[in-house]
Amino acid sequence: MPDISSTVAPPPVIHREDYRPPEWLVPDIALDFALDPAATRVRARLEVQRNGEHAHPLRLDGDGLVPLSVLVDGAPLADSWRLDGGALLIDLPGDTHIVETEVEIAPEANSQLMGLYASGGLLCTQCEAEGFRRITFFPDRPDVLSRYTVRMEADRTRYPILLANGDPVGAGELGDGRHWAEWRDPFLKPCYLFALVAGDLVANRANFTTRSGREVDLAIWVREADLPKTDHAMAALKASMAWDEHVYGREYDLAMFNIVAVSDFNFGAMENKGLNIFNSRYILADPETATDADFDAVAGVVAHEYFHNWSGNRVTCRDWFQLSLKEGFTVFRDQCFSADQGSAAVKRIEDVRCLRAAQFPEDAGPLAHPIRPESYIEISNFYTATVYNKGAEVIRMLRTMLGAERFRQGSDLYFERHDGTAATCEDFVRAMEDASGEDLTDFRRWYSQAGTPRVKASLSHDAPGGRARLELEQTVPATPGQPEKLAMPIPLRIALFGERSGEIFGGEQLVLLDDEKHEILFEGISERPILSINRGFSAPVIVETNRTADDLAFLSAHDDDPFARYEAMQQLMLDTLVARIAHGSADHAPVIQAVRDTLADPALDAAFVAEAVLLPSESFIGDQMPLVDPDAIHRAREALRTDLGRSLLTDWREAYAANAANRYEYSPTAKGARRLRTVSLGYIAASGAADAPALAFDQFGQADNMTDRQGALGVLANSMSPEREKALAAFYERYRGDALVLDKWFTTQALSTRDDTVEQVERLAAHPDFTIANPNRLRSLVGAFAANQRAFHDLAGRGYRFLADMVLRVDRLNPQTAAKLVPPLGRWRRFDATRAARMRAELERVLAAPDLSRDVFEQVSKSLA
Repeated sequence: MPDISSTVAPPPVIHREDYRPPEWLVPDIALDFALDPAATRVRARLEVQRNGEHAHPLRLDGDGLVPLSVLVDGAPLADSWRLDGGALLIDLPGDTHIVETEVEIAPEANSQLMGLYASGGLLCTQCEAEGFRRITFFPDRPDVLSRYTVRMEADRTRYPILLANGDPVGAGELGDGRHWAEWRDPFLKPCYLFALVAGDLVANRANFTTRSGREVDLAIWVREADLPKTDHAMAALKASMAWDEHVYGREYDLAMFNIVAVSDFNFGAMENKGLNIFNSRYILADPETATDADFDAVAGVVAHEYFHNWSGNRVTCRDWFQLSLKEGFTVFRDQCFSADQGSAAVKRIEDVRCLRAAQFPEDAGPLAHPIRPESYIEISNFYTATVYNKGAEVIRMLRTMLGAERFRQGSDLYFERHDGTAATCEDFVRAMEDASGEDLTDFRRWYSQAGTPRVKASLSHDAPGGRARLELEQTVPATPGQPEKLAMPIPLRIALFGERSGEIFGGEQLVLLDDEKHEILFEGISERPILSINRGFSAPVIVETNRTADDLAFLSAHDDDPFARYEAMQQLMLDTLVARIAHGSADHAPVIQAVRDTLADPALDAAFVAEAVLLPSESFIGDQMPLVDPDAIHRAREALRTDLGRSLLTDWREAYAANAANRYEYSPTAKGARRLRTVSLGYIAASGAADAPALAFDQFGQADNMTDRQGALGVLANSMSPEREKALAAFYERYRGDALVLDKWFTTQALSTRDDTVEQVERLAAHPDFTIANPNRLRSLVGAFAANQRAFHDLAGRGYRFLADMVLRVDRLNPQTAAKLVPPLGRWRRFDATRAARMRAELERVLAAPDLSRDVFEQVSKSLA
């Protein structure tokens, strides 16, 4: 491994402990845009105030900007300003001044999609985390809060709609085909929440009456052809507004709420005050083009960005180390909202599956960090599953420990104390502490310690004495920069079930494991007990128990907690797969019987059954092993799938037929039926049934919705049948003009389990419809392929080389998106020597590339350290 420090001059590291309050404040800012895709003029008028006693110059951040003019208190400056890197420094003698600057930027040349950029004929912005400095000179940090007035002028034909934060205050004509509009946001906000959109758009309009009786005008702005696909997003917006009032007492505060969908976007969406800008994939949905998962994602992301109006906007972050303050809390809020809209059990299963797929590996790898990091080189690299998803689990643990009522009191106190300010994670915990009267000193470790705790649970039974003893032990693994860890407070919901009676002993109880070891004694246990632990996934930990296969099968059939029932089935499957990988064989009978019992249980809804009978993913299986063997994992999983398919073929056919629908309906029941139908089709295909390809192709052709059509396509994509190519060609021809659906076509092939997937992906990368300039298209192929454990880890290293090539190509256009492709290579230590050497070599090749961005440098250098 090369000495990184000697080959590359590392960018500076920013440390949380170095935080200092801003030296200058900007209470008010007025922006004037003369919009043009090739050359936009931006005039900024800042009211600046010295913050405290100091003699430091005013520092205004800039990135790629050249000042055309600089005025202070109306007078042009000659020698009192200078550029320091990208920043503008101005020496100011007094405490308050008016500073005016003018710059020119080129939105159509902005391939980074940060700042003001062009997308499909629109001009739009993305300023989180540090994009505002690409628009104008400003102290670009989240603790500088300002009131914004924004005036825009543009060609009326090309840009008839002009939108910004807040509410409109004026508009008019300028002559020569140009017009203007002015918007005012009365609420203090950081510059990362600034937004502007100009384009030829139409709106789905509605209104919402708040609980205090105010009317709010709602609008979702899209291209005219996409207007019919916005009704679901509008319904989700109104449901979110009502839910936030009911559950958190939070009411919307402006007269208007606008959403705009754009095609090119680095993120899913952005919560800019009063003007949310969305990746179009999280707004546009109809049955023909969107799956049930897409519909759910639209509702969840719309809710997430709306909830940010309070948990992120009205109360924002003091600095970027506090990112989970807004994101973890808001993810928790959107998860609860989605759970209330459908099946809470299935939603919890989906959330935990996501956490385990993305965050657990992050916590176990070279990029591990606490939900409140201590340092970073590029903040965009910390929009991670740890900050978001683990952050949400930390908030959920607080609610579990305090109870719903006291948690609500704590959130009320938090909003009351910090409304209109830039707060910290500590402020949030202190509000919970003060409202509940609980001492949360030890709980704060969840904010400062990385790593996924492991809990070992051992249950023993003293039959003559009628007692059971539960011994709990926790360990928190070492992570980069944190070799030693303190015990974490871990809330575990547990219950004991009688092996013969199936009855629960004494109901569920909440145990707080806050030491390295803890012991619980249960009295009156008249029969052998079976342990149900971490019910509802009450803590983001890995649990190891001494439960047998029979115990897990019992729980998969009798546990009254839906998540624990699902978890028991998954653990039974996982134990069987790991045993087969280790020993070359395993008894499939307990899994087959448990799946048979689950399919036959009339009390279970189809959505739950579909999740319970799915085998763990190949990646998750690998996460359980000290050394990942992708080929052995694939063989073991396929063997169990085949056995399940063949042994239960009649059951799968019955489930497939029973869950057919005469017409499309979007409801929890119909969604569950479609899910179980596709899962059943997959097992029929796994059985090797001769009619499986024809059955899938028939479903593909006759489907009246994208869920059924893509489900069938996914089954065919894994096959060697002639129907595969027919279906892929038909899908492409039908949807070649719809970018979002074409993304599904790329993804389905990138996730294929066929032996030739690497070659297929390489060909798709040369397809005329593939582009690295659009993040959605890039993720649909390259991101999906990197998640395909077997194909990506092809022993010859072709997958590694392909990904590294893509990282280098994308880094020249969009460093932020390029950096997010790096982590799969960073897990090289988990693999055999051949694969590890090839992954490491690709990382070294990337690191040696000239002019590497800070974004990619940080990810690669940490992955090699």
